[in-house]
Amino acid sequence: MGFHGVVLIGLVGFCAVALGVVNGNSRDEASLVGHGWGLARATFYGPPDGRDGMGGACGYTNVFEQGYGRATTALSTALFNQGAACGTCYEIVCVNAPQSRKSGKIRVTATNFCPPDYSKTTDIWCNPPQKHFDLAMPMFLKIAEYKAGVVPVIYRRVKCGKTGGVKFVMGGNKYWTLVLVYNVGGVGDIKSVRVRSSGSSGWTQMNRNWGQNWLLTGQILLGKALSFEVTSSDGSVVRAINVVPSNWNFGMTFWSKRNFN
Repeated sequence: MGFHGVVLIGLVGFCAVALGVVNGNSRDEASLVGHGWGLARATFYGPPDGRDGMGGACGYTNVFEQGYGRATTALSTALFNQGAACGTCYEIVCVNAPQSRKSGKIRVTATNFCPPDYSKTTDIWCNPPQKHFDLAMPMFLKIAEYKAGVVPVIYRRVKCGKTGGVKFVMGGNKYWTLVLVYNVGGVGDIKSVRVRSSGSSGWTQMNRNWGQNWLLTGQILLGKALSFEVTSSDGSVVRAINVVPSNWNFGMTFWSKRNFN
């Protein structure tokens, strides 16, 4: 992933004083870093219509059908946190690239991983410890010119505004159950998922398999009504009681009545 082999224009040191347009106001970049904002770089991937990244490292099978659209990004290792950051939302502003930057800001959701390439000595944007956003092309073009290829940015975590409830896609087979959790509001990422089946008195912890796919083995859940308890990274909890009816099957999607604020 990442756009490489381009001429870098106007890429200067992060610590130079530059103006970034944030919340409609021009402010010194140095005054923002450390106040909820961090330093990173950004590239782009995929075609101009942004239709790429399906079935990526977060497990979202179709970012358009699942509500993320073109406002997506892949994260470098330093930000991806082994998949725990999937679903997080960021506000990003291009800075310190006067010939390439466009004023304004974007909001994107982390839906994929930008893998490191240790065989390279240049264009190593996604290698640790770099903090990097590999944006869908339409989002990159909102903050920078195509010719730039890579630009310095400042970023911060923001709440994910989602409509409707938290959604659950049922996968697996009769021996194990794999649940994709998406459309998560609030801080967007999940640190814990527990399940309770009809006839059971308590909750059972599921394990993160990859991205936002949560796995349970050794219990037969098919043919039982299911409830889920989802905990986000800030400790907020959504309980979806009997969200999955007993006649569910693999491939079906269900959603809770509420979401995170």
